[in-house]
Amino acid sequence: MESVEIKTIEPRDFDIWLPLWRSYQQFYEVDIPHAVTLKTWERLLDPAEPMHAILAMVDTRALGLAHLIYHRSTWTMGDYCYLQDLFVEPGARGFGIGRALIEHVYGDAKSRGAPRVYWSTHKTNHNAKKFYNSIADRSDFILYRKIIG
Repeated sequence: MESVEIKTIEPRDFDIWLPLWRSYQQFYEVDIPHAVTLKTWERLLDPAEPMHAILAMVDTRALGLAHLIYHRSTWTMGDYCYLQDLFVEPGARGFGIGRALIEHVYGDAKSRGAPRVYWSTHKTNHNAKKFYNSIADRSDFILYRKIIG
């Protein structure tokens, strides 16, 4: 595979970001309403928002995406970086695109003074877990949630 370029999204990237976003939803068997997708896109582009998005480009094709959110922590002076979404097109997996995306996130977090990047994945996502074990430390914490409304 040719070299991977990681780029921050721009307003003109909606049409190359959207298919990846839909494929990500399909992978997790969720259907996020279009209005939420549009609001997410708006937030990702807003410099006042703590949300950011990057794309993995090979030539002119977007083959992966990552969404990150910076937030305060009671444990540190700097913000933490939550890698909320990471997706690589199935046919492009195994060529270093996921690693390039995460390494870019690590660099961005470091440049912003964030001492931690963290994320979660589904317990059945065995391929992702194997990859993540090679690029990060698994936390001993268990995630709990309560859906409200």
